[in-house]
Amino acid sequence: MSSVMPIDLPVDEQTKRRLTRGERKAEQLSLTAGTKRRLTSRWATLAALVIAVLWTLPTFGVLVSSFRPRELIATTGWWTVFENWGWTTENYAEALQAGNSQLNMAGAFVNSFAITLPATIIPISIALLAAYAFAWMDFRGKNVMFILVFAMQIVPIQMALIPLLQLFSGGTIFGVPVIEGIGQAGYAQVWLAHTIFALPLTIFLLHNFVSEIPNEVIEAARVDGAGHGQIFFRIILPLTMPAIASVAIFQFLWVWNDLLVALIFADGNVAPITKLLAEMTGSRGQDWHLLTAGAFIAIIVPLIVFLSLQRYFVRGLLAGSTKG
Repeated sequence: MSSVMPIDLPVDEQTKRRLTRGERKAEQLSLTAGTKRRLTSRWATLAALVIAVLWTLPTFGVLVSSFRPRELIATTGWWTVFENWGWTTENYAEALQAGNSQLNMAGAFVNSFAITLPATIIPISIALLAAYAFAWMDFRGKNVMFILVFAMQIVPIQMALIPLLQLFSGGTIFGVPVIEGIGQAGYAQVWLAHTIFALPLTIFLLHNFVSEIPNEVIEAARVDGAGHGQIFFRIILPLTMPAIASVAIFQFLWVWNDLLVALIFADGNVAPITKLLAEMTGSRGQDWHLLTAGAFIAIIVPLIVFLSLQRYFVRGLLAGSTKG
């Protein structure tokens, strides 16, 4: 009988690194699976499903009631829809035409887009530049300025309404008029108000993500001769897109559902849908049945935005929570 002795074959460095990466990846997958098993519970899943159903139930009731005739809405509940059968689309037709002498609900729906999109893009653009400056640029008073920005989050919006109104109604900064020439018929004062109120929190959130970028990446770009503009557009923007998406979704939903700023700064033909929704019931509340259709018209866009971009929202919330 002949025996075959094992021979140690030479292994190059690339193969060793590949094996090391594979072992590290397998270890990470094992840790992830173990963490998932520890955090996953049958009772927790059941409780989450119950909470989700209870949370969604009022929205489903609004949807069902919006398609019911006025008589059935006034006399029966939406949960008796199978016992009191009746469906109509007249509520939506009347709701879109409801409004005041200057604007109807359809026009206010368009105004909401005209207000929300710029009021989301403008503060995020400014906040991203500020977050990069606070995270990767050295200048005198940087820490003090960042603390002041962080402290502005605790200032209630109501405290700033009167100063802003005075500023917009003819105030000047260094002798330059702020909103003169635009008046009450423009969107600029609404965009400015939402931008001012959103900047402190947006800068703080984006700074947390931008500062988590490895220092080696920024230093390597500087060694290659990249300036601040190239670093910002080629490194910061691509790496922080999940965070930008999550903050954009948050800001979009906030501005779309806002009523306080709309009541103060959006007058006349620029009123958003939330302002007309409060006036839909009529002078004596006789058209309250239209609130179901009007409310669902108002919430359909936030629902679509959140459900379609939910994965980006969750990815942005989890970005930077783990290293590897």
